[in-house]
Amino acid sequence: MKELVEYLAKNLVNNPDEVEIKEIECEKRIILQLKVAPSDVGKIIGRGGKRVKAIRTLLSATAAKISKRAALDVLD
Repeated sequence: MKELVEYLAKNLVNNPDEVEIKEIECEKRIILQLKVAPSDVGKIIGRGGKRVKAIRTLLSATAAKISKRAALDVLD
């Protein structure tokens, strides 16, 4: 799942080298913390949060295949 979010994020931003993802795995939950350049935060979130919502939907669908829940946090 980390690779999926990394791939999507790097293709959306202007500075793909600054994309960092930290994965925190609990018993039945996976939390991904996404950090991008300050100028790219808006590109990840999208107008009205549509892009980040779409990424979270893909992440949840992928996590459901392995019977887990997933969350994505975009850090400043």
